[in-house]
Amino acid sequence: MTVNDDSFTSWKHREEIAESMIPIIGRLHRERDVTVLLHSRSLVNRSVVSILKTHRFARQIAGEELSVTETLPFLQALTALDLGPSQIDIGMLAAKYKADNRGLSVEEFTTEAVVGATGANKIERREPRDVVLYGFGRIGRLLARLLIEKTGSGNGLRLRAVVVRGGGDQDLVKRASLLRRDSIHGQFHGTITVDETNGTLVANGNEIKVIHADDPSEVDYTAYGIKDAILIDNTGKWRDREGLSKHLRPGIGKVVLTAPGKGDVPNIVHGVNHDMIKPDEQILSCASCTTNAIVPPLKAMDDEFGVVRGHVETVHSFTNDQNLLDNYHKSDRRGRSAPLNMVITETGAASAVAKALPDLKARITGSSIRVPVPDVSIAILNLQLARETTRDEVLTYLRDVSLTSPLKRQIDFISAPDAVSSDFIGSRHASIVDAGATKVDGDNAILYLWYDNEFGYSCQVIRVVQHVSGVEYPTYPAPAV
Repeated sequence: MTVNDDSFTSWKHREEIAESMIPIIGRLHRERDVTVLLHSRSLVNRSVVSILKTHRFARQIAGEELSVTETLPFLQALTALDLGPSQIDIGMLAAKYKADNRGLSVEEFTTEAVVGATGANKIERREPRDVVLYGFGRIGRLLARLLIEKTGSGNGLRLRAVVVRGGGDQDLVKRASLLRRDSIHGQFHGTITVDETNGTLVANGNEIKVIHADDPSEVDYTAYGIKDAILIDNTGKWRDREGLSKHLRPGIGKVVLTAPGKGDVPNIVHGVNHDMIKPDEQILSCASCTTNAIVPPLKAMDDEFGVVRGHVETVHSFTNDQNLLDNYHKSDRRGRSAPLNMVITETGAASAVAKALPDLKARITGSSIRVPVPDVSIAILNLQLARETTRDEVLTYLRDVSLTSPLKRQIDFISAPDAVSSDFIGSRHASIVDAGATKVDGDNAILYLWYDNEFGYSCQVIRVVQHVSGVEYPTYPAPAV
């Protein structure tokens, strides 16, 4: 047998193991509301190849590939436990078990590591929380995809309605088509049918009412059987408390804005300050995509090295706010053709840092350039630190943060030397540290942070909504603090 034959035999063996994992992961999700993760990446509804690629990705972070032969025993051990709703990271279980020297079996170690989610300790399944999308543009449709994806267990968040301005003929058909196919993010994973008689879209069994209204005051959500819903305003039309309060109609309990909030509206970056949300707060903002990209690594750097001052330069993909061709625009430069020019513009991300990180003493400034790509941006974070360090120390620290810290769902890490923007389309992290581009000189550190300003940001929004709805289940093993 040749070396190539050995490699192919090994691949087929691992394929077989990954295939055996799929029904186990599916049953845990549907029957017990358990989401199986691998280094913070969900394995629910993943293909055989996707599961193998996710395992292989660990090599870029931890230095060696994680094999399905290592993680399968932990997955099998979970099936024997009386698990309650939770998120369980089998990658972390495998890593911690390898570092443990007590001689425990996989079953014993797993039982101990997830004890908070078993038996008398487990939390009960919560009633699904209704969600309404106000607006159905780029972010709205990605939020819809994520919400539909997360209703697989029948619990958690449930997308009940979408509110849009009145359209013409074939309105529902056209909106269904936009949800079904996306030039950047690809095909919708599932089926979508249109029920024009009842004015609904049915996506993977989820009946979504399409409500036509030109103003929030026109809608009584209880007329559609919606109660105590979280409304996500992704239009950006209203940004202060007075404007957003218009959404607090019958059937709506909370309002979440997918843009920076103004005045006293809390700006929330999940992973950093979501625990500060008051239980009775009805209106909050998820800040901007760029704020979500820079605040988690900024916090991480401040925690370890201290930050004296900083500047962020964002090289941002163009958006619908710009013109395709030169035309009138209320902003000075955004009227110039987006796909033909680099456009200097403003960013509120630097000033928004103060709201998300009130304890940060450093002054952060910022500027932005829009460039002719449709998605994925990069933030260049130039920091003066409180102490001198080295490039290796910074990268080792950020690698560990991305793997084991409470910020592991926000911060990703990549060491591929040939990475470019399109590689990060579909990333679920708020930002990805590019190890190869990182520069450190004494007390100066320059971080290059990629981020999918559409999908990664939408994932952050969903995390905030899960938190305020009470359906954000605990993760095991618990990340290091």
